[in-house]
Amino acid sequence: MHKIPYIKKGHQGGMDFQEEQKLGSSFFLYLYFGGVIIFFIVLLLRLFHLTVVKGEYYKRAAEGNRIREVIIEPKRGMLVDRRGVVLSQNYAADLHGEGDRLKSIRIYQDPEIIAPFVGYRQTADEKDIKSDPCLNKLTLGDKVGKKSIEKIYDCELRGKNGKKLVEVDAGGKILKTLNVIAPEDGKTIKLSLDSLLQKKAYEIINNDKFEVKDKKVAVVGLKPQTGEVLVLAAWPSFNPQDFEDGNNESVKAYINNKDKPLFNRATEGTYPPGSIFKLVLAAAALEEKKIDEATMIEDTGKIKAGPIEFGNWYYLERGKTEGLLNVVKALARSNDIYFYKVGEKVGSDLIKSWAEKFGLGKKTGIEFEESEGLIPSAFWKEDVLKEQWYLGDTYNLSIGQGYILVTPLQMALAVEAIANKGTLCKPQILKNTDEKTNCHRLPLSKKTLDIIKQGMIQACTPGGTGWPLFNYKAPNSKGEMVETPVACKTGTAESHALSKEPHAWFTVFAPAENPEIVLTVLVEEGGQGSDIAAPIAKEILNAYFERKE
Repeated sequence: MHKIPYIKKGHQGGMDFQEEQKLGSSFFLYLYFGGVIIFFIVLLLRLFHLTVVKGEYYKRAAEGNRIREVIIEPKRGMLVDRRGVVLSQNYAADLHGEGDRLKSIRIYQDPEIIAPFVGYRQTADEKDIKSDPCLNKLTLGDKVGKKSIEKIYDCELRGKNGKKLVEVDAGGKILKTLNVIAPEDGKTIKLSLDSLLQKKAYEIINNDKFEVKDKKVAVVGLKPQTGEVLVLAAWPSFNPQDFEDGNNESVKAYINNKDKPLFNRATEGTYPPGSIFKLVLAAAALEEKKIDEATMIEDTGKIKAGPIEFGNWYYLERGKTEGLLNVVKALARSNDIYFYKVGEKVGSDLIKSWAEKFGLGKKTGIEFEESEGLIPSAFWKEDVLKEQWYLGDTYNLSIGQGYILVTPLQMALAVEAIANKGTLCKPQILKNTDEKTNCHRLPLSKKTLDIIKQGMIQACTPGGTGWPLFNYKAPNSKGEMVETPVACKTGTAESHALSKEPHAWFTVFAPAENPEIVLTVLVEEGGQGSDIAAPIAKEILNAYFERKE
């Protein structure tokens, strides 16, 4: 098989055969065959890697291009009021829909009316997903409760996503459904809210007759035996459907609105309580034995604390005084001079202590966004304002003015304790039984409670300050309109607003004996409590008793 040797001319003219090859040509030949061998070895190794080592991975990837997983949103739990009226519910996702997520649409009934109580949802962000405390965890694209009930009971309402596996072609078109895992719907939550009374509150606010549509209003209604919240209205309000539907323009408008419709004035707004605070001071003075039911103080029209003069509202408005008053008449007439003097007897430290017993100056525990408010003291003023506490500060505190700040909910709960025979209940947002499961007794004697209640009853009878509820009538069991005594207190608190109009307060429980409902109404910069806030409370009371009948 060897090649013929090269032939070259011999030294003597002959031919000489010699085995001498061209070494350069052999080298390139060997290099060529070596390269071919190496190429096939690399090709085999790559084929082994793709088919054996990574074969399962690429198989799954290929299946992924053929099979798509579609999320099926569950029906979020219904929200119903205390009588089972549906406030919010979801429609089931359309299983024949397109896209990677089949949505379940949430619908709110009377959305602006229930908004302060129910709240709203938005699409969960990275922080929500990372800090999610619920068993059924959030995934990208899910919505989460952001405020009030939707936030507090998000875990119970949420449910669990389902899945649908579908086969698609190269263009992503669904060819057929391979499997469906049904979603788990959220739980129904039965709320303490009375939707009829809640709706009535908003109808009144928007009725031109009451002249408060352009004001900022808060209404709180409670069931005194349990602390259940029957009404929680805040105006202006917002539409939670805008958040649900992703209406970004409307959401942006709410955020930028100077009237702050997302701000729940019933729980987050803080205001000086005005003369409603006299109920707390009366309780403190009676229990601390600074006064009794027979203690008489003369209304002099005005008194001085250093260079500052403090007057009674009746003297300032009409130039008249009311002579000698006991605590019952002082409450009925909301006499400032009487309570200036009583506050001086009690002292600011004890006033603060009793205010805190009534739940003022601290959060109520409702779980909504809420403010603590402020019960000032000498220490607070020196620490925060770097100023000394004066007698005039005590006078202001005694009639619910000055630095004191409370929320409408706090004030309603304080009055609830009087209506409930000295038992203060934590506000309940779910439908409860009549058992006092979240209540505790205040150190108030029956005698003290009877005296204060008598003053409140007289405030809503001729001669008192709560004139809209004089001779109040409600239907009895036979449907007959009969006079029904109620217990109330008016309040008019100075504001620092440019309008110079005071905040209008009114609180009432009815019937006076065995109360069924406590109502507290606040109208920011509304004017006189008896003129502006009391008529609103009366209309809601009417709705309560008429519906009951």
